[in-house]
Amino acid sequence: MSNLKIPKSEKHLFAPGPTNVPDSIRREVARDLIHHVTPEYADLLWRITDKLKQIFKTNKYVLSTTATGSAGMEASIVNFFSQGEKVIILNTGNFGNRYVEICRTYKLDVIELKYEWGKAYKIEDVKKELAENPDVKGIIVNHSETSTGVLNDIRPLGEITKDTDMLLIVDAISGLILNEFEFDKWGVDCAVAASQKGFLLPPGLIYFAISEKAKKAMESSDLPKFYFNLKRYFEFLEKGRHPQTPAINLIMATDYVCDYLLERTIEKITSHHKMLREYAESELVKLGFRLFVEDEKTRSNTVIPVWGIEDISCDELRKKLSEDHNITIAGGYGYLQPAMLRVGNIGKYEKSDIDFLISKIKIVIGEMRKNNK
Repeated sequence: MSNLKIPKSEKHLFAPGPTNVPDSIRREVARDLIHHVTPEYADLLWRITDKLKQIFKTNKYVLSTTATGSAGMEASIVNFFSQGEKVIILNTGNFGNRYVEICRTYKLDVIELKYEWGKAYKIEDVKKELAENPDVKGIIVNHSETSTGVLNDIRPLGEITKDTDMLLIVDAISGLILNEFEFDKWGVDCAVAASQKGFLLPPGLIYFAISEKAKKAMESSDLPKFYFNLKRYFEFLEKGRHPQTPAINLIMATDYVCDYLLERTIEKITSHHKMLREYAESELVKLGFRLFVEDEKTRSNTVIPVWGIEDISCDELRKKLSEDHNITIAGGYGYLQPAMLRVGNIGKYEKSDIDFLISKIKIVIGEMRKNNK
């Protein structure tokens, strides 16, 4: 398939998702399909399952299916809990809000620990709630909160849940690969990831890592589910299949991407994105932007959120970058939309890409100030 001609992308995506898909991966996505009920597909599915275990850093279970990240969040709830059970949700942004909505939709008893946007959760708050609520069945948290750029520390939560019946459910959709993540070592019970972030693929696939404890909890869960009944996925995985027709092209491309990621090593990729994040932060501050997440220890490598410059409209800046330079960066999320920029750091970037972005931002700011005189 090396002769397959894919037009070179002229878009510059610096959004926190979906990622800019490298040309080599776009070629893999465009390959001829194989049928999903064949020995060839079974070998492919088993192969990527083993590779995904290495990326999650687990020797437990991994499943995949065709869906969006938010669907994966829903699946991470409906498979492990029952109506009326009590859960703690650590809400540090919009996707924390989403977990709250999902859990309340399914009639779980939600204890919401809600934090100011830009702040991480506090472990002492979790311990206090657990002392007052010994019947809690799960702790639910977003690893990298894409809306705010906060990175929540998973390790202390796993220390609390590891020797109990409580489950630790983690949205690792934008955190995995780009930030340190250790499924087994940290005592995570279910983590969900998605193709359009650190995996460098288009949207369409979600991946689950599942512990023994979580797999056992599936047997007693009474929440309604059909498409996302993960027990069916376990049964079909034994046969090398999905319960329904999957996004075959993305499954095939996952095989290629996993090889690419594991050859580079997850540790080196994480370190590289940390370096890029720190470099981008310093360059944006030089231009007059202010970092939104004040505590360096809780900054995700996935996205760099910054407060705008007083005399520059963030919306207008983003519009001009898009129209004049084919550059996409995100605004703030929700009520912060007009006051902020969120610069994505999830693609296959080098320091030169950050320099390119900063140079174009400088040009646009200069033009805007000139026009404002």
